[in-house]
Amino acid sequence: MNLKELKNDWIETFPQPMMIAGPCSAESESQMLETARRIRETQANVPIFRAGIWKPRTKPNGFEGVGVIGLNWLKKVKEEYGFKTATEVANAHHVFAALEADVDILWIGARSTVNPFTVQEIAVALKGTQKTVLVKNPVNPDLALWIGALERLLGQDIKNLGVIHRGFSTYQKTKYRNNPNWQIALDFKSQFPDIPMLIDPSHICGNRTGLADITQEALNVGYQGAIIETHSKPDEAWSDAAQQITPEVLAELIGNLKVRSADLAGFEGDMGRHRTLISDIDFQLIELLSQRMKISEKIGKLKKENDIAIFQPERWKVITEYATQKAVETGMSKEFIEKVFKTIHEESIEVQNNIMINR
Repeated sequence: MNLKELKNDWIETFPQPMMIAGPCSAESESQMLETARRIRETQANVPIFRAGIWKPRTKPNGFEGVGVIGLNWLKKVKEEYGFKTATEVANAHHVFAALEADVDILWIGARSTVNPFTVQEIAVALKGTQKTVLVKNPVNPDLALWIGALERLLGQDIKNLGVIHRGFSTYQKTKYRNNPNWQIALDFKSQFPDIPMLIDPSHICGNRTGLADITQEALNVGYQGAIIETHSKPDEAWSDAAQQITPEVLAELIGNLKVRSADLAGFEGDMGRHRTLISDIDFQLIELLSQRMKISEKIGKLKKENDIAIFQPERWKVITEYATQKAVETGMSKEFIEKVFKTIHEESIEVQNNIMINR
């Protein structure tokens, strides 16, 4: 059996769209139980409670999770409020502890997905499990790594699989904590339409303001659910406080979602997918143009300091020749590319001229 032949009917046992919610990190038994109680009281139709037990951090000496004791709190959440439970595992030790605590859904985090050795260790530890295993996209935009992680799990006879789209790290900081880069996720979905895909708007946004929009956009293109970080007191959270919301805000977010047909072959699905990809590219274009103008500002300062004229004819000639060449290579209209670069160049000159005048 390969991934294309895999039928993942496990997701059909949950309300659609399938929502997973809970704190980024388990901090205390009282925090876990209060968050679970309030999620349940909102009647937001959230069947799965998540919490990070072990927290891989970018830098040392930060909060790295409470460890195994937090699994007892997850068990108590299940017993008292009837949730299924979910947590991240990053090595065989985590797997054995989570299985012993009867955690229902395990996920492999983005930092782990990027390392085939780590994924293989986890897969071997999980060999033959009937638990659901979700795989987050790797931190870097590499579709092959994402697919490879699932193939390693399937190779250990693990068949209840799904993926989580949590965005991709970028060197340049943007409005997103992790750039969604929808093209990669939708390429995955096109190749493996029967593998459930969830959105992780918390890690894409890195803040609370964009969660609803990202979640809705994902549902529009056929995602089957979301995993959203939810905390009883988000401002006091020990990790990722800015991107967590209260149970009450979560319920409002879910209540406002519009669930559309998941059939990407239909007109609405295709239109939604193409519009999402265009929006993604437009965002990247604007970010790149912003970076270009910042460099133009630095060039303007250098020109002012050295009494050099703003307009450099030879430089403009190089730019236009390069643009024309790339237009031919990509099959685009030379006239269109020339107009675009002329507009960019004019704005760059305007930026530098303002520096000459104002300083």
